Amino acid sequence: MNSKTLEREGLKNQVTTIDEFVALIQDWYKNNTKINPDFPRGFKDMFDNAVSGVNPIPSGTDPSVVYNWQNATIDTLCSFFKDWYAWNPDLTTGLDYIQKFSWLYYENEAGLAFVGNDSGREMTYQFVELNGAKMDSSESLPLVQKWEAEIGSGMDEYIIPAGGYKNFNEFFKRELKDGMRPISSPQDSSVLVSPADAVVNMIEDNLTLDTKLQVKTQKLDIKQLLNNSPLADRFVGGTALSCILMPDVYHRYHSPIDGIIVESNEDVAGNYFGIKDFPELIHGGNVGYGYDYSVFEHFRRGYMIIKTKEYGHIAMIPVGLNTIASVIFKDEYKNLPSGSNIPIKKGDEVGWFQYGGSLNILLFEEGVFPSVRIPQGQMLGKLNKKTSNSTRAEFTF
Repeated sequence: MNSKTLEREGLKNQVTTIDEFVALIQDWYKNNTKINPDFPRGFKDMFDNAVSGVNPIPSGTDPSVVYNWQNATIDTLCSFFKDWYAWNPDLTTGLDYIQKFSWLYYENEAGLAFVGNDSGREMTYQFVELNGAKMDSSESLPLVQKWEAEIGSGMDEYIIPAGGYKNFNEFFKRELKDGMRPISSPQDSSVLVSPADAVVNMIEDNLTLDTKLQVKTQKLDIKQLLNNSPLADRFVGGTALSCILMPDVYHRYHSPIDGIIVESNEDVAGNYFGIKDFPELIHGGNVGYGYDYSVFEHFRRGYMIIKTKEYGHIAMIPVGLNTIASVIFKDEYKNLPSGSNIPIKKGDEVGWFQYGGSLNILLFEEGVFPSVRIPQGQMLGKLNKKTSNSTRAEFTF
């Protein structure tokens, strides 16, 4: 791969070691490589432009997630990826390296262009796939043991295979024992249930098809989220709900309602990095109301649209954030064409995430789901003990 212009077909062979990855991007920098010959800039130009646009890191930032990209070179980039690949996160540090990388494109249009286009985007793809392969291998077993120890007695909820988990991804998509998550009001179709072990935030209560039609402080392009589905316009004026998965929880997701699946798509391709203000997204530990959700149009995701008898259509959109490349549906729910008629019950398992967590966005038609209702005495949330480090983001990676 020493030519200045590469066809995408030539990149189907994924690098298999971190040394191969580093050699690849060094070669791309040396030759100012383009994947698409019509793209205006090569790898070297894009990276150098990104570095020239790096902004100062805000004062008060947790030192453990600081990384100074000012005056960075290709050697800096290569060393960073080597360190990232060798690093093993625990339950509270899962985003550290994503945050460190994000300072390269924090409020930096040239940085966003680098990680989101052509050879720069291919770089992120190759690294995510390489890191994912690590989590599929026995090399990740020490990380499994580390997380099991940190979760402690919480592991009693899960099925542990004979001989233990074979790798981190098998551990991460672990299954619950029967009865651990009883379904609320299984005979009452008006009761919506959480699709996952989630932190819930309201996103928007007056959806539009076009991000330019901004309401309040949110933007949500449902047409792009649903990959231009002809059913997208049914959610205009409706509500979106964000169900966020934290790193130590169950990472399978389930149907929130009874109905008929009329359309699904397991793999809507998207970028792996590139939120211009990513540190603000995770500040405080979750995705808060008022955040610009249009960014999720650009991340790897799937979607499923369920038609109900009395409550219109409900869409569920599993989103893989940043380094999460795998949004997996069970075989019977993958890639169903518009007009399908596949029954699903509330609580039925739909799929899972591997190597990291993410979120599920739920979409409802207008007037169907105006608020979150929690009966008195039922769980509203879990508190974290107050510590001197309480502002540190604890979020999935």
